Amino acid sequence: MPSTTLTYDVPVDVALAYLSDPVNRPEWQSSLRRVELVDAGPPRVGQRWRDHTAVGVVAHMATTALDAGSWAESGSWRGITADLTLRLEPHGAGCRVHAEFTVRGRGPWAPVGAAAGAVGLPAVRADLATAGRILSERHHP
Repeated sequence: MPSTTLTYDVPVDVALAYLSDPVNRPEWQSSLRRVELVDAGPPRVGQRWRDHTAVGVVAHMATTALDAGSWAESGSWRGITADLTLRLEPHGAGCRVHAEFTVRGRGPWAPVGAAAGAVGLPAVRADLATAGRILSERHHP
């Protein structure tokens, strides 16, 4: 599974609370214009929402894992499925964020999934770097 690691200067609990809340996503995920919650409330396994992207795609999303050091989501749109898993660990006064990202396409969508997977990880890394900068600015003014 393609992966990348970033370092944040905030603790695991602060980073995880921010990254796992779908409401925050348009602030740091460049492709999103808005999030539509299907299940309101605090982040939790099974929480569902819709990502409304800049290119007009509306992906159906769900949190698939959430604990003290990790969070995962799965999203689908037509024949495409994407999975993102974040594992966070303490690192000095901050934390390391390990991200794994995969995209799969079924049937006629297989080539689209392969192409999206190839360009997806750098985009995920850039978005997570943006999230890290936002968190740093808020917690270390």
